[in-house]
Amino acid sequence: MTEQATGAPHPQPRPRSGGQQSAPEHVTGAQSLIRSLEEVGADTVFGIPGGAILPAYDPLMDSTRVRHVLVRHEQGAGHAATGYAQATGRVGVCMATSGPGATNLVTPIADAHMDSVPLVAITGQVASKAIGTDAFQEADIVGITMPITKHNFLVTKAEDIPRVIAQAFHIASTGRPGPVLVDIAKDALQAQTTFSWPPVMDLPGYRPVTKPHAKQIREAAKLITSAKRPVLYVGGGVLKARATAELKVLAELTGAPVTTTLMALGAFPDSHPQHLGMPGMHGSVAAVTALQKADLIVALGARFDDRVTGKLDSFAPYAKIVHADIDPAEIGKNRAADVPIVGDAREVIADLIQAVQKEHSEGHQGDYTAWWNDLNRWRETYPLGYDLPENGTLSPQQVIERIGQLAPQGTIFAAGVGQHQMWAAHFIQYEKPATWLNSGGAGTMGYAVPAAMGAKAGAPDRTVWAIDGDGCFQMTNQELTTCALNNIPIKVAIINNGALGMVRQWQTLFYNQRYSNTVLHSGPEDIDPQAKGTRVPDFVKLSEAMGCYAIRCESPDDLDKVIEEANSVNDRPVVVDFIVHEDAMVWPMVAAGTSNDEIMAARDVRPDFGDNEDD
Repeated sequence: MTEQATGAPHPQPRPRSGGQQSAPEHVTGAQSLIRSLEEVGADTVFGIPGGAILPAYDPLMDSTRVRHVLVRHEQGAGHAATGYAQATGRVGVCMATSGPGATNLVTPIADAHMDSVPLVAITGQVASKAIGTDAFQEADIVGITMPITKHNFLVTKAEDIPRVIAQAFHIASTGRPGPVLVDIAKDALQAQTTFSWPPVMDLPGYRPVTKPHAKQIREAAKLITSAKRPVLYVGGGVLKARATAELKVLAELTGAPVTTTLMALGAFPDSHPQHLGMPGMHGSVAAVTALQKADLIVALGARFDDRVTGKLDSFAPYAKIVHADIDPAEIGKNRAADVPIVGDAREVIADLIQAVQKEHSEGHQGDYTAWWNDLNRWRETYPLGYDLPENGTLSPQQVIERIGQLAPQGTIFAAGVGQHQMWAAHFIQYEKPATWLNSGGAGTMGYAVPAAMGAKAGAPDRTVWAIDGDGCFQMTNQELTTCALNNIPIKVAIINNGALGMVRQWQTLFYNQRYSNTVLHSGPEDIDPQAKGTRVPDFVKLSEAMGCYAIRCESPDDLDKVIEEANSVNDRPVVVDFIVHEDAMVWPMVAAGTSNDEIMAARDVRPDFGDNEDD
C-alpha cells in the first residue's frame, strides 16, 4: 500500500555503481536502452510499439534476454507490469509510445504509486527539438505523471540512457517502492553513442533510511509489554520488505492480535489463531473493533488509510500509536504517532523482537488474557458468513470460496475492484505472501485480467486465477487475446450479477434503491428477460473468440464440477461466467464518512459488544 521496503522473494539484480567496467560498445541509443534493460535484470516487458518508441523495438527483436509481450492496450501493459511485480517482487516494466500511448499508462502508473509497486514505465517522446511545439503525438508525460511517480526522467541525450535506466530501477525498487517514468526523445534513441556497464550512479539526495533508531525501538517494546489491549496493524509494507517470517515471530512472541490490511493479505496466515482478519470499511467485526478498543496500535508498513480508519477523529480513541514506516512522510500524516519509527519493516520487526525479548527477560511481559476473552467473543459472535439465495441461484460468496478451496496449492489470486474484490479478500484463505494481488489504493476497475497476465508471465509454474466482475471484465478483457497468443494460460472467474455491484449496493442502502446507470444487462427487447446476469456481450462467445476455453455456470449443483474443469485446462486461458444472485451484499460494512464504532455486521444488524471495560 505504501510505506514499503525493498521488494521481493526473488530480488532484481541491482545496477552496480562500481566494479568491473565492460568494454565500450558503439551502439545507437535504442541499442543502449535494450542492453541496459538486460543488465539490470529485466526479463519481461509489456508494451505496444508506435512512432516515437519504434527505434527501441528494432534492437528488442534481437534480444535473447528480454521477452516482449505485445498487449492490446497500454493500460493492460501497465497493470501486467504491476501484476508481474507483485507476484515476483521484481521490478515490472512497461513500454509505450508518445502521446496517447503514454497517457494510456497514467492509470496503471497512478495505481502502482498508490500501492507502492516497483514499476519502470518507458515511453517514447517526440524528437527533442520538437518538444513543446505541440508536435504530432506529443504529450508532456513527465509533467502529467509527476504527482503519481516516485521519480521521472526526460532523456534527450543518448549517452544518458544507461545511467538513467540504472537509476530508475534503483529508485523504483529501494526505500518505499514505486513507479518511475523514463521518457526518451526519439532522436536520443536514434543517435550513435557508446555503451558500457555499469554506469556511475549519482543520486546525492536519495538516501532511504532502512535501519530504525534504537531508542524508538526500545520505547515501542516498552509500550508493547505494558499494554493491556495491543493490536499489530499490518500493512502491505511488510510484504514489500519480505518480513513475513519476522512478523510471525513477533506476533507469537508478544501474543498480540494481528490485523492485515487489504494490501497485506498473506503477510500473516489467515488460519493463525492470532489473526483477526482484515480491518476497515468491509473488515471483520473483530478486526475493526479491536482497533477501536485498543490501547496500543503497532502499525507496521501501514498508512492509516481512510478505508481503515473510517471517520478519522473517532478512530481508535484510546490507543497510543507506534508507527513504523520506510517513508517518513507517512508517519503522522493521518494519525499522530507516539513512537515514530522510520525504517525497513524487516529491520524494524527484527529489532523489535530483540527489544521485546529483553523486556521479557527483565520480567516485563504483557498480560492480554482479558483482551483475548473480548476478541474471541467478538469473532465467535460475528464471524464472516453469507446466506445462500432462497431461489436456488448461485451465491457469489460461495463461488469465490469454492474457487479458493479447489485451487492448487500456491495459486495466485488477482481481483478486480468492487463486491467481488471484498468477497475474494474474505472467503479465500491466504496463508503465504504474494498470493493476493489487487488494486487497493486507487481501486482500479479492469485491474484483474492484465494483472493476472503479468503474474502468470512472471510465475509461469503457478496457477493464477483472476476474480473479476462483469463490469470490471468489460474494461480490459481484450488482454485475454494477449494471453492466448503468448501462452499465458490464466483462469478468469466472472462474478456476473448483471450490475456494477458495489455501486448498486450503495444505491440500495443510501439512494432508496434508485438504480441509476448500474444495470449492465439491459439490452434489446428480444433478449431473454428471464436470463440473469450480463448477456450482452455473451462472455462465453466473447472469450472463445479470443482463443480461450470458456464455460458458463448457473447452478450450485454444477459449481465444483465447473471449477475442477477450469483447473484441469492449462494449455490456454480459461474463462468461467458465473451467473450469480444480483442482490448479494458485502458485509460487514462501515458507511463512508462514519465512525468505525457504527460497523454493521449485516444489514440492520449492529453488533452489541456488551463490554464495560475501563477505558
